[in-house]
Amino acid sequence: MTTKKMPTFNLDEEEQALSDSFDRGEWETVANFEEEKRIAKIAASNYFKKAARINIRLSNNDLSRIKQLAAHEGLPYQTLISSLLHKYAAGRLTV
Repeated sequence: MTTKKMPTFNLDEEEQALSDSFDRGEWETVANFEEEKRIAKIAASNYFKKAARINIRLSNNDLSRIKQLAAHEGLPYQTLISSLLHKYAAGRLTV
């Protein structure tokens, strides 16, 4: 019998604390779980809708490096770029 390998995630400090809390069984199900789950699904669906396309020009070296970083993270490079732009727009990434 083979055991299923658990995926490895790069969690930040806050995410790790939440994961540890969950693993310790400190979370409780809300009374209206199905309604909360429905609302969360709608919110997630709206969050991930793509609303606009953009075209940008990057140097070949920059694009090559972004593709390498994305491959290292196991992501498509467009997803990595989108994530970085989203974090910057949300104020969670500064230059």
